[in-house]
Amino acid sequence: MDGQISERAVVLASGGLDSTVAAAVARRDGHILSLLTINYQQRHVVEVQCAKQVAEVLGAERHIVMNVDLRAIGGSALTGTLPVPKDRSESERSQEVPNTYVPGRNLIFLSLAAAQAEVLGASAIYFGANVVDYSGYPDCRPEFIKAVEAVLRVGTKAGMTRRHIEIRAPLLQLSKADIIRLGLALKAPLHLTHSCYDPVGPVACGHCDSCLIRKRGFAEAGVVDPIQYAVF
Repeated sequence: MDGQISERAVVLASGGLDSTVAAAVARRDGHILSLLTINYQQRHVVEVQCAKQVAEVLGAERHIVMNVDLRAIGGSALTGTLPVPKDRSESERSQEVPNTYVPGRNLIFLSLAAAQAEVLGASAIYFGANVVDYSGYPDCRPEFIKAVEAVLRVGTKAGMTRRHIEIRAPLLQLSKADIIRLGLALKAPLHLTHSCYDPVGPVACGHCDSCLIRKRGFAEAGVVDPIQYAVF
C-alpha cells in the first residue's frame, strides 16, 4: 500500500448504526479503513464487541480498541449511576441536553482519531455525527466539527506540513430513515449494530432515546429492524 497511504481514513467506530454507515461511506469513497473504537467504560459496553464484528465484515485494514476511563470523570448516565431517560417524546428530547451526554467525549475521540490519522498518514476522519435525529448533544453540531478541524490545522504536525486532516460527517444532515436507507444501499452490516444506551445484557432496552430514534427510523424507512429488543 506504499504510495497509497493518503487513501487511508480513520473511522470512529462505536458499533452503533450511524458510525457503521459512516464506515461504509468511507469504504464507498475508496478509502482503506482504519477503525478506532473507544472503550470508555460506558454503560453500553456491548457496543465494543459489535464494533469488532463490523470491522471484520467491512474488511478494515486495522481495528484498534482503546481504553479510556471516562467513569473517572463521570457527569453522565452513560458513565455513572444516573438513570437513563426512557419513553421521552420527540419534543422532550429536543428541549435540553440529556444526561446521556458525556462531557468531552467527542472532543477526546476526535483527538485520538487525529493522532491515529497522523501516524497512518490518513487524510480523513469519518465521524457518524448527526444533527437531524439526535438527542441534543452539542458535540454533534457542524460548528463543533469545523472548530476541531481548525484546531487540527494549527496543533498537529500534519497541519504544519499542510497535510490537513479533514473531519467528514457524511450523515450530518440525514434523517435516521435516510441513514438506514444509505446503509442498506451500501450493504453495511446493520444487523451487527447496537444503539441502546441501557441494554438488558446484550439486548436493546427499546425505551431509551437512542432506541426510540432507531425504531422510528426503521419504521419510516419501511424496513424491519434486524436487532432484538427486550421490549419492542
